Amino acid sequence: MFNVLFTGLFTGLALIVAIGAQNAFVLRQGIRGEQVLPIVLTCLLSDVVAITAGVAGLGAVIQRWPAALPVAQVIGGLYLIAFGLHAALRAWRPTGLEAGDGATMSMRTAVLTALALTWLNPHFYLDAIVLLGTVANSFGVDRWWFLAGALLASTCWFFALGYGSRLLRGLFAKPNSWRFLDGGIAVVMGALGVSLLAH
Repeated sequence: MFNVLFTGLFTGLALIVAIGAQNAFVLRQGIRGEQVLPIVLTCLLSDVVAITAGVAGLGAVIQRWPAALPVAQVIGGLYLIAFGLHAALRAWRPTGLEAGDGATMSMRTAVLTALALTWLNPHFYLDAIVLLGTVANSFGVDRWWFLAGALLASTCWFFALGYGSRLLRGLFAKPNSWRFLDGGIAVVMGALGVSLLAH
């Protein structure tokens, strides 16, 4: 039972702890202190829905109708490239982080951006639904313990990333630090977008 839970935990962490569009967005907003809780909860609830669906068998459905993934790849690729270009513009003219600049992004914009970066990424479906669902179902009746472990991984990761990143606020008081972060985000987003369109 606990072996399956820990397998779910470590498998979930292995998939989620990677430099990607969603994590880059959570990191940036966490450093700025903008709408952190709504963003973290949006990412976490997305994982809850997708991973639970995968464990419940939706992964098999997607494998039978794979035509939806190419459409998501094109839309997601274009969105990531646009997001990367926006980050590149911020890197071109960076500003330091000031104590009072924590509310420039509305909650609606933050949540919609988090949703787009999550659900327009085909790898999200493959990882959360197909891969985790397949691994979980290999444990038979214990698959729900695997699910619990995977969801625990998501919970720990998003809260740690969203709220732990504020420890870097002092570093990001300097404009050059933002130039480095946004430049890195632009490269990651652009590369991911191009790779999705190239498939």
